[in-house]
Amino acid sequence: MHKLLCWVLLSLISIPLFSQSKTISCDTLTWFDVARNRKIPVAIFKPKTFSKTKKYPVVIFNHGYGQNDGTAYLHYTYLTNFLAENGFFVLSIQHELTTDSLIPTSGVPQIVRRPFWERGVVNIHFAIDQLKLQYPKLDFKNLSLIGHSNGGDITALFGQKYPNLVHKLITLDNRRMSLPRTKLPKIYTLRSSDQPADEGVLPNEFEQKKWSIQIIMLPNTPHNDMDNHADERQRKEIQTYVLHFLQSND
Repeated sequence: MHKLLCWVLLSLISIPLFSQSKTISCDTLTWFDVARNRKIPVAIFKPKTFSKTKKYPVVIFNHGYGQNDGTAYLHYTYLTNFLAENGFFVLSIQHELTTDSLIPTSGVPQIVRRPFWERGVVNIHFAIDQLKLQYPKLDFKNLSLIGHSNGGDITALFGQKYPNLVHKLITLDNRRMSLPRTKLPKIYTLRSSDQPADEGVLPNEFEQKKWSIQIIMLPNTPHNDMDNHADERQRKEIQTYVLHFLQSND
């Protein structure tokens, strides 16, 4: 595990160094999926007081499209840090490698981007298996997925394919992949002020009531400000909603 890599990368993208944090720790490492001959870089955020014998709730975070720059999984530390500070074990997955093909910008997104979402779903499943091997005492019955934009589309697809593995599903402005219409996992989504979802992605009012799906509009937060570009007010709003969703018993 490489704490130094966390510090260097985060310094380069103008994020406070983890060495300054007295309450959380961050480790980066790269797993290898032999079946797919694929590297999977991940970052783990956990309380400094972390104990392998304690049942921490688990959050797996999925970043927005970063055009294969290789560091997108570290671009949401205002949220991953915050959740670790509040007692969650947080894993952030780097879904894009520098050697991957770029996501197509033309064609029907639900068709041309589906293979990229499917790859992300496999990454998440692999990550869950690795966590169960390395951290068997984590509370996997309380496992939640969070994803922004393209990572939200991956999150939504995982929830459709493996609903029994996820307790809660939270998207930050996924726009292409439809959200599951189901009571389990619990579905929550925060919506930006400027980029609407494609038709059918969000449940209508009847479906929201039927499945108890919560849709929250953020009138002062554009789509591209949901990562570390968010200002302090935007960060606080997103943090507050996400923590409420994760801690809610509704």
